Amino acid sequence: MTLDLPPAPSKTHQGENFPVASFIIAKRHRPVILAYYRFARGADDVADSPVLSPDAKLGWLDRFEATLLGKNDDIEAARPLRSQLAARKISARHALDLLHAFRMDAIKHRYANWSELMGYCAYSAAPVGRFVLDVHGESEETWPASDALCSALQIINHLQDCAKDYKILNRVYIPLDALAARGLDESALACSRAPAALRLVLRDLLCKNAELVALGSTLPAKVRDFRLCLETAVIAKLARRLDALLLDRDPLSESVHLRKAAVISLSSLGVADGLCTHLRARRIPSMPASSA
Repeated sequence: MTLDLPPAPSKTHQGENFPVASFIIAKRHRPVILAYYRFARGADDVADSPVLSPDAKLGWLDRFEATLLGKNDDIEAARPLRSQLAARKISARHALDLLHAFRMDAIKHRYANWSELMGYCAYSAAPVGRFVLDVHGESEETWPASDALCSALQIINHLQDCAKDYKILNRVYIPLDALAARGLDESALACSRAPAALRLVLRDLLCKNAELVALGSTLPAKVRDFRLCLETAVIAKLARRLDALLLDRDPLSESVHLRKAAVISLSSLGVADGLCTHLRARRIPSMPASSA
């Protein structure tokens, strides 16, 4: 029996931890960013499906790619992005990189070490930031800071959902060597509360992730677009808070998501940070006083 794809992606951009084409972004850029998000969410739903086999997932993801590249019209979630990319003459490379990550998700459920996990993030996270930067015409010199910020967001997501990913998808993004170093294996993720040793594992990973957040926080000063500077400053502010929240809370037994009021407050602070950053970065140096 052929299994049909969901008629639409499982959630909208408003259900994400971080802003996706928020009102801060220039209106002319929002349609293409939202089309990219819809493509990514639809493909992610395939990779995370509890009923599709790995081979079936790979087959569907091939159809996503074919629709994106104009070889068929099968996948509704891919058609808007194809049109937007053609209209703007933007390469499909960042969407194709995402599909690489989703193909990994279809067949790979464990990561041996931090380096291997970062290799995954290079396809699952970095292309998102690079795509937004390309849409805004930003330089590739911004990519290292963007890659770091996007990878940090991905790690935060993995740690927030570490128990659910293990129990529902049999997927473990916590590096196996990090668990082994504390005398644990993946079964610790099935506990109702995180054992003390697992909390130490999470602390170690969050300390590494804080370094990514710190590098990613330099991104707002590197982008030329004023609105994108504000948006990335908001995202960096939220990432710093969530990384700290995960240090204090147990993701196996406590909520590690921000409430709406906290998101609004932190976003306001992020906008203020971005404004100051933009002004500092664009300040014209004062002319030296002429000698009498």
